Amino acid sequence: MNEEFIEALKEIVKEKGISEDLIFSTIEDALVAAYKKNYAKQGANIQNVIVNMNRETGEINVFSRKTVVEEVEDEFNEISLTDAKELDPRYEIDEVVNIEVTPKKFGRVAAQAAKQVVIQRIKEEERRIVYNEFLEKASDIITGTVIRKDKGNVFVNLGKVEAVLGPNEQMHGEQYNFNERLKLYIVEVKNTTKGAQVVVSRTHPGLVKRLFELEVPEIYSGVVEIKSISREAGSRTKIAVHSNDEDVDPMGACVGPKGTRVQNIVNELKNEKIDIIKWSKLPEEYIGNALSPANVLDVTIDEQNKSAKVVVDDNQLSLAIGKEGQNVRLAAKLTGWKIDIKSKSQVTE
Repeated sequence: MNEEFIEALKEIVKEKGISEDLIFSTIEDALVAAYKKNYAKQGANIQNVIVNMNRETGEINVFSRKTVVEEVEDEFNEISLTDAKELDPRYEIDEVVNIEVTPKKFGRVAAQAAKQVVIQRIKEEERRIVYNEFLEKASDIITGTVIRKDKGNVFVNLGKVEAVLGPNEQMHGEQYNFNERLKLYIVEVKNTTKGAQVVVSRTHPGLVKRLFELEVPEIYSGVVEIKSISREAGSRTKIAVHSNDEDVDPMGACVGPKGTRVQNIVNELKNEKIDIIKWSKLPEEYIGNALSPANVLDVTIDEQNKSAKVVVDDNQLSLAIGKEGQNVRLAAKLTGWKIDIKSKSQVTE
């Protein structure tokens, strides 16, 4: 070890944000193992050895720690009182004597052991930093680049880490081409032995929420609030919004000038339809709005069963229900109410 090594080590420690004490104590532990492996006598692997490394010069000293006893039974860990007093007359029974046993050519072995420890510790620290960085981004949106497909999974480069877009997180009918850039929702960040594992999604309702926050300043600032989202990814989304400022139209803010804001989101979601609904604290009104684009004539609610009976014009029935029941299904999920739709003529009958 030399001063140049110590200076370089301290620079790396500073750059990576690693604790200096942690890295030096880790190196010292590694040097103990290196000493026992290369220099200790047979059976001395149980020997109590410590290594002190000078934090400034890099000088290394190896000490065998022995307890002072009347009669030695363990030559590796005990020293007689007579021998101890020859070293220093002040030693007494049960005190510990540090006897230097630094080998003459220990420097090369020490340097190699220290190098391995430093490399390993830096890798661990880099993995920890990356994990923490992405952990802070959980439930947020991120842009990645498609790099490959394997067994139904799409692997996306996020810069410092590779994310997995699993089959259940992929939008139906969406193609994922090499080098294509995608906006993704970070569902989960796992800490594994190989580093951070980031699970991303294109189907999560949170993706739509974050896209609206990016496109609509009023949502980002909190003037307009997203109350609920229901989504069938790749097909249709309903989003309920409310304004905390009576002078701001929440639906108009989300649509944007000439529809540009919502169109940018639709484009990102590969033409997924988006219904922007005005939220209301009145269940009847909220449910009626949620069934848009259909026009609702009447809503009767059952608070106890949290269900609603809805009446629409005959020509609005199929629109209210939607293709394969999608519109009413999304409306029910959006509002949290069970919805039963009848046409005006059905009710009259």
